[in-house]
Amino acid sequence: QVQLVESGGGLVQAGGSLRLSCAASGLTLSSFGMAWFRQVPDKEREFVAAISRYGTSTYYGDSVKGRFTISRDNAKNTVYLQMNPLKPEDTAVYYCAGRYMTYGTKVEDFGSWGQGTQVTVSS
Repeated sequence: QVQLVESGGGLVQAGGSLRLSCAASGLTLSSFGMAWFRQVPDKEREFVAAISRYGTSTYYGDSVKGRFTISRDNAKNTVYLQMNPLKPEDTAVYYCAGRYMTYGTKVEDFGSWGQGTQVTVSS
């Protein structure tokens, strides 16, 4: 079955950087559009970034545009999220998500999810 495993989260100071990874298994990654979402307690999951199957198109949420970069390496079955500079308001659990043959920007667009990785940005 499809499995997505995020890694790379941690504690970082404001202005710093992190790179998240999403390792995919049980699928052919090039058949899936991929995305990152994030969530803080008591709030809805928020769209961060999305990338098309071969990386030719990307899309970003307004709050991260110009600071975050999504990329993918289909040969390594991995999707990345480079984040810098980080702000305290970027603190959240970050989730990787996959959608067969296309991508989107809404939670309901995606059927496959990872377990999340915590990112904490101190001021």
